[in-house]
Amino acid sequence: MSVDCKSHGFQVHHDMNAPLSHYFIYTGHNSYLTGNQLSSDCSDAPIIKALQIGVRVIELDMWPNSSKDDIDILHGRTLTAPVSLLKCLASIKKYAFVASPYPVIITLEDHLTSDLQAKVAKMVLEVFGDILYYPESKHLQEFPSPEALKGRVILSTKPPKEYLEAKGGTMKDRDIEPKFSKGENEESAWGIEVPDIQDELQDANKDDMSYHERGVDEDDEQKVCKNAPLEYKHLITIKAGKPKGSLVDALKSDPEKVRRLSLSEQELAKVAAGHGPKIVSFTQRNLLRIYPKGTRFNSSNYNPFLGWVHGAQMVAFNMQGYGRALWLMNGFYKANGGCGYVKKPDFLMQTCPDGKVFDPTADLPVKKTLKVKVYMGDGWQHDFKQTHFDSYSPPDFYAKVGIAGVPSDSVMRKTRVVEDSWVPMWEDGFTFPLTVPEIALLRVEVHEYDVNEDDFGGQTVLPVSELWPGIRTVPLFDHKGMKFKSVKLLMSFEFV
Repeated sequence: MSVDCKSHGFQVHHDMNAPLSHYFIYTGHNSYLTGNQLSSDCSDAPIIKALQIGVRVIELDMWPNSSKDDIDILHGRTLTAPVSLLKCLASIKKYAFVASPYPVIITLEDHLTSDLQAKVAKMVLEVFGDILYYPESKHLQEFPSPEALKGRVILSTKPPKEYLEAKGGTMKDRDIEPKFSKGENEESAWGIEVPDIQDELQDANKDDMSYHERGVDEDDEQKVCKNAPLEYKHLITIKAGKPKGSLVDALKSDPEKVRRLSLSEQELAKVAAGHGPKIVSFTQRNLLRIYPKGTRFNSSNYNPFLGWVHGAQMVAFNMQGYGRALWLMNGFYKANGGCGYVKKPDFLMQTCPDGKVFDPTADLPVKKTLKVKVYMGDGWQHDFKQTHFDSYSPPDFYAKVGIAGVPSDSVMRKTRVVEDSWVPMWEDGFTFPLTVPEIALLRVEVHEYDVNEDDFGGQTVLPVSELWPGIRTVPLFDHKGMKFKSVKLLMSFEFV
């Protein structure tokens, strides 16, 4: 049997009747950008591509156009060329449910006047019609379930200029040019290893990033939108307020209403270093969105596990880039039939009688052990030129096998190098003790050994929770995530 991503026969097999806050949701960041964050074109093409692979959260930055009478989508204060809001909305409607029937959430970053907000409301209603869901009540006490929202589009807004505001001033105050140092452009950055969570937490402790220094509170948000037409406000299902105060204050829940909070990857690391359980508690009812830091001009990504282990539902990634972090993201959402919604493990949703919740920094016992054996690989001779790896001899392949997950579970191992063979026979086995198997991912890469620099021969990432015991053929993908026609491995999986 092939483990081509979806071991349950392409079927959704998680309970889809819990509130949205009970799920990890496949989330894009600046979904309209075709490349880097500073000078690439804006288009509906990346939005379409994201929806086609099952992404469920699309982000649009709304700005007045040059004549101030219509709405453009662009990365503000940069050199990106805009695309019209209407074009983006029409493409979302057309492709929203080609990969998954579950709801598409559009997060709107709003930089508009009240006149243009009224125009957005009219546009949204005309484009989506009956598939647009919005609540009758002003505030939701609990989010609806993915099942209840099947085939629906919902809107979420956050305070404007989220990405512009940082401790050192706004982006417009800085002299920013779209420059990349060697090795940092979109094409070459894919090979960078995913940062370690513990390193990020240590770095966060060195930073002083108090939330109130740059936050936008709910009063400010109301001032910005005080003239917003009633119809526009009424269409917002997921409200994104930012309470005034520190990072910890921002994580306080209101029993009367649920909301969405956005934190940068640095802010998450900062608060996670000392207040992990508060994040877990917040995400049991509310939605938490994590977005890439503003200096990721090349559309690179970060380690998603810090967000996931704290229950963050919307770990937003630049889908237009390449690289190992994006392999992890795409691999994670191969779970549950690839529908874009993965039910959070029970331990993230439980509250003890004394009020305690899961502490991501606690030492955890091994819950499950995964044994993996890599027997052989085949197919490179069909998908690559004979001289691609070595000019004068067959390739020297080895495989890297490991786990991406919480720090105690994360590890990468290697098979031996099999010299001069297009069909390497490794028969090497590995054992991986797992403390949090529920969110662990199996990482597999194949490389061709060279004295100077090894060549890339394919990769895949599979949710450990979806692996079926036994011998399996495992298809491999290129660095952009495209599946090879022929390249695959023969592997076995066993849980003890």
